[in-house]
Amino acid sequence: MIDYRSDTVTRPTAGMLKAMMASPVGDDVFQDDPTVNALEAKTAEMFGMEAALFAPSGTMTNQIAIKVHTNPGDEVVCDKLSHIYNYEGGGIASNSGCSVRLLDGDKGRFTHQMVIDSILPDDSHFPVTRLVSVENTSNKGGGVIWDDAEIERISRTCKEHGLGFHMDGARLFNALVETNQSTEHVGSMFDSISICLSKGLGCPVGSLLLGSKDFIRQAHRVRKVFGGGMRQAGILAGAGIYALDHHIDRLKEDHANAKRLASALSETDWVRHVVPVETNIIVVELSAGEDQHARLAALKNAGILAMGFGAGKLRFVTHLDVNEAMIDQTISAIKGMK
Repeated sequence: MIDYRSDTVTRPTAGMLKAMMASPVGDDVFQDDPTVNALEAKTAEMFGMEAALFAPSGTMTNQIAIKVHTNPGDEVVCDKLSHIYNYEGGGIASNSGCSVRLLDGDKGRFTHQMVIDSILPDDSHFPVTRLVSVENTSNKGGGVIWDDAEIERISRTCKEHGLGFHMDGARLFNALVETNQSTEHVGSMFDSISICLSKGLGCPVGSLLLGSKDFIRQAHRVRKVFGGGMRQAGILAGAGIYALDHHIDRLKEDHANAKRLASALSETDWVRHVVPVETNIIVVELSAGEDQHARLAALKNAGILAMGFGAGKLRFVTHLDVNEAMIDQTISAIKGMK
């Protein structure tokens, strides 16, 4: 099977496995795992931020950030396509007791004026607008990249209105290899950033939350409450260090593969439209009369795994376990499908 369901399905490379097995370990709940500490310091320094916290998943790092930034009854501003709203189990409400102000942006991206318009008056009838969150790249938007100038404007807006500014950077490195922006520049615009190691970077487990020393001190307490404290986690952190050193630049290969596959999909009779590809995510809208489940089954019979992505839509994601030969094989298979 050629697995395009997600970039989370990758297996550790030989080099990564070697690095994991060579990693010294301690007890990270006591904050004395040397490899976890090294990963946290390395990532914080990359983004010019004071500190970082290693956690099992991007959902956890996002939810920890929301919990630290807000109080129960506050409101979080995000796009209607945001992962924190759609795919984190209602965590904004259940973990933090917050409501959500959904913005209707462009493929998951909104403007600073939309943020300004969403800020509620200081009135006891309303929740307190407390936090703005962006997702770069936008998963449900088809892996699209945010405009840096717009993020800068939103950052200034948040500072002017005393709002926290968080980035769900699950696939941030996919954006950065295309825009050539520095990690330090990105870090300068946000109060907190969540980055995922187990998507495009190919790690088996793990995400990091970045912020100020005081923010991460509070985040460490919330991670404990959420059950996210891991013991000899250096084995996993070693994979993260290896990925940051070896797997960032190669993301462009995934993007090139995604564009090739998207072009072939657009030429099939059973695809009505392919969302323009910017990174490693391909979202296709099926032709009228196409049954999503039947199409997924037909792809599986041809040795191709994809994912349903809403009514009449499929998602394909390229990653380090999909090479050019596999793209050739996939293109050949879909050209023969009716």
